[in-house]
Order: sequence, then structure tokens, then C-alpha cells
Amino acid sequence: MKKGISLLAGAALVALLAGSAQAADPIKIGVPGAHSGDLASYGVPSLNAAKIVAAEYNARGGIMGRQIEIVPQDDQCKPELASNAATKLLSDKVAAVMGHICSGATKAALPIYNDAKVVSISPSATTPALTKSGENPYFFRTIANDDDQATLTADFALKKLQVKKVVYLHDNGEYGKGFVENNRVQLEKAGVETVLFEAINPDAVDFSSVVRKLRRAKPDALFFGGYQPTASKLVQQMRRDHVNVPIIGPDGLKDEAFIKMAGKDAEGIYTSYPSDTSNLPAYTKAVEQHVKMFGTQPGSFFPNAYAATQALLNAIDKAQSTDTVKIMEALRSESVETPVGTIKFNAKGDPTGVGLSIYQIRNGKYVEVGHSITLN
Repeated sequence: MKKGISLLAGAALVALLAGSAQAADPIKIGVPGAHSGDLASYGVPSLNAAKIVAAEYNARGGIMGRQIEIVPQDDQCKPELASNAATKLLSDKVAAVMGHICSGATKAALPIYNDAKVVSISPSATTPALTKSGENPYFFRTIANDDDQATLTADFALKKLQVKKVVYLHDNGEYGKGFVENNRVQLEKAGVETVLFEAINPDAVDFSSVVRKLRRAKPDALFFGGYQPTASKLVQQMRRDHVNVPIIGPDGLKDEAFIKMAGKDAEGIYTSYPSDTSNLPAYTKAVEQHVKMFGTQPGSFFPNAYAATQALLNAIDKAQSTDTVKIMEALRSESVETPVGTIKFNAKGDPTGVGLSIYQIRNGKYVEVGHSITLN
């Protein structure tokens, strides 16, 4: 009899310990992005943001008594690597995903998350169809999409630069081509003539052929769609060949790496980017945390990635669950104070409460020029 009781007590103890261990399992958040390669200046700040927000939650005891574990996956912003990264994150049993960074990589990964019914939030993927198509019900973002960017940049070109003829160059990627196409639609409706619309090879070293076409076209402005490594090579060749047409680019050109690579040739270039929110206490706090943890100032899209991680963990906390439906309900109903403003998400997954502005590079610095919109 005593032996039977002992066996039962032992079994109960094992069950209790197993249950406690299971309850203490961390909540895993996948963070895929360009953590190496040419576009790491976009991806590493986002990974750092996730680490900071997770550490803050963990210092308070985590969520539901469970610690937050950041699980990185490097996709180098390449679609073929993004699919592998998404599959690996699911095999690691992440509860949700903060990423991917680039639109092409995000588009490649989303079908995998959709099939698994896993929520993902991107701080920087701007292709409109990612939300507007309705094909990605579990996807959210903390940045304006390219339709909003085009509304801003096309309006700026019309009102401030008074353009009549425009050239569009893009890297043929999901992000770059989408940006210039959206601008062309809006500007052509306003009567602006398209004098050149052409894809360029981002891996090319010599852009002399397209620069000659640019010179012959004599445009009032050049809209460039793509990322900063390609833009820096193009603008250096343009300036070297004395082609000084105003250039307007997407948010991917607001990156200190662009100024470092292009040097003085970057002077005067315009770019859209989230509005300056450095006056917000949440922004100041986030930057101070980055300096304390990593010893440097944060880079591009850091505030949006911080906001995305905040929104995601806040939703899990409010829901007191990692259930996808409950997380999504909380994302849409709960406002969150973030470095980019007070945000929540609409039915499509786009943010409300974030701003978008035009910047110009002046004396080696990005300066907000006062042309902006706020998303409702």
C-alpha cells in the first residue's frame, strides 16, 4: 500500500514538474531580415529593436510568467532566402514574427506564414498589395505603404518642384518598381509627361548608358525606385557626368549608409520616410536604450521595428494568449504608445497614427522639408 502511494506521489510530482516546465517555456518571436550583406543597414537596427523591447518585457517578468525569446533568421532581403527563413522559424515554433524587412522577401515568406496561421508585422515592407490584396490576413506593418508614399512624393514633385517631364528608374524589384509605378500613375493623371521609364541592373558597375539617356531626356526630376547600394552607384555616375537633375527616392534612401557611400554626390536628394518623432518621450527612450545596449545610435527603420515589437508583445500581453486570432483582435483594438506615435491597425493591417514626410540631404544630413501626411 505504501509502495503504491509512493508511486502515485512520484507520478504526480513528475506531472507537476512537467507542467511547470511547460508553463515556463519562452514565448518565441521570430525576427527575420537582412542581418548580413548589402542591406544589413536596414535589418540589423530592426533586430536590435526587437532585442531591446524583449529585454524590457523580460525585466518585468515577461508575459504570462514566460520570458520573451528573440529568434533571428538572416534572409539578406532575398526572396529565395526569405522562404527558407520563414520555414526555419516555424520549425523553431515561434509564436509570431517581427519582419521581414524588404518587400520582396516579405512577399515570398507570407504564404508560409499564412498556411501556418502565424501573425507577422513588418517595420519596413511597403508594397501596397501585401495588405490591400486581402491575401495575407495575418500580416501587419508599422509603416506607410507605397501608395501613401506616392501620394506624398508626387504631390511634392508637382507643387514644390513643378515638374512637367519625369524620368523613372528602378531596380526591377518588388519595392523599387512599385514605388516608381505608383508615382507615374499619379503624375500622368496630373498631366506630367513620362520621358523615360526603365529598369536598371542593381549589380551593374557601369550606368553610363542610362545616364546618357537621362541627359538626352532633359527631365525636371528623376524618380528612383530601389535600395541605397544601387542608388549610390547611380548618383555617383550621374554627378561625375554632370547630370544634376533633382532625384526623389523612397524611404530606402534615408539611410546613413547611403550618405557614406555616395558622399557629396548625395547632396540635394529627396526621399520619403516616416515623419520625425524625435520629440516624443517614447522615441527618446528607445534611442537611449539602443545606445546603452549597443553603444551606437540606431539606424534606419529602428523606430518602426521598435513599434512593431511593442505592438506585437502588447497584443500578446493584452490577450494573455499566443492564439493568433486573439493577437490579431488586440492589434486592431489596442492603441500603443511607440517611438513613431500612438498606433493601432486597421482591418487590412496597415497602421493608423503614423506620419510620412519628405526629407532632403543637406550638408550631409537628412532634413525634414515640411511636406508630410498622417495616416488615418
